[in-house]
Amino acid sequence: MIIAIDGPAASGKGTLARRLADHFDFAYLDTGKLYRAVGLGVLRLGGDPEDEDAAGDVARNLQPSQLDDDELKSDAAASAASKVAAIETVRAALLDFQKSLAANPPGGKKGAILDGRDIGTVVCPDADVKLFVTASVEVRAERRHKELLQRGETSIYERVLEDLKERDARDSARAVAPLKPAEDATMVDTSAMDADQAFEAALKIASPVVAEKLR
Repeated sequence: MIIAIDGPAASGKGTLARRLADHFDFAYLDTGKLYRAVGLGVLRLGGDPEDEDAAGDVARNLQPSQLDDDELKSDAAASAASKVAAIETVRAALLDFQKSLAANPPGGKKGAILDGRDIGTVVCPDADVKLFVTASVEVRAERRHKELLQRGETSIYERVLEDLKERDARDSARAVAPLKPAEDATMVDTSAMDADQAFEAALKIASPVVAEKLR
C-alpha cells in the first residue's frame, strides 16, 4: 500500500504525510531530506550544488545517518536541495533508495507514505493514493517565515517569499522530474486550512482506499 504526496515547499505536505503515516501505522519517508542531505553535503565540501560531478558523488555515497542532521532544516540546505534535485545523476542515485522503501516498508509495516516533488509521477507512479498538496505562495511564505522565527532564526517575510518563488520556478521548470501533479492525483489546497483540516481532508480521500486494499 503506497500513498504518494507531492507539492511545493511549505505547502504542509510533510506534516500531513507524517500524520497519515502515524494514523495508518505506515512507514514514512520525507524524500526532500535526501536532496537536502546531498545539497548540504556539497556545501560542506565547499562545492557548488549546481555542479553535477560534485552533487553526483555525494548522492552516490549518501548514508542514512546523514538524514538525522539538524542542519537539514536550514534555508541553506533547502535552497541547495532545489539545485541538486535538478541534476539527473543525483535523482538517479536516489531513485532506487526511494523505490526500495516504498516496495518494502521497514519494520514490517503494511504500507508506506512518501512525500516530495515527483513521488506520484516518477518514484511511485502506481501508488494507490496520490495527493498533490498546495497553497498560495503568500500563505506558504508566511508559514515558512513563522517556522523560522519559532526556531529562533532570523527571517524576513519578503526574502522568504522571493526564495519560495525562485524554488517553485526552479522545481517546475527543471528538465528532469519537474514539480507537477500526477494526472490521477487529488488536489488538496491548504491555503485556507489549518493542519487539522488538511488532515481530515486527506483522510477522507485515503481511508476508503486503505480499507479496501488491506481488508
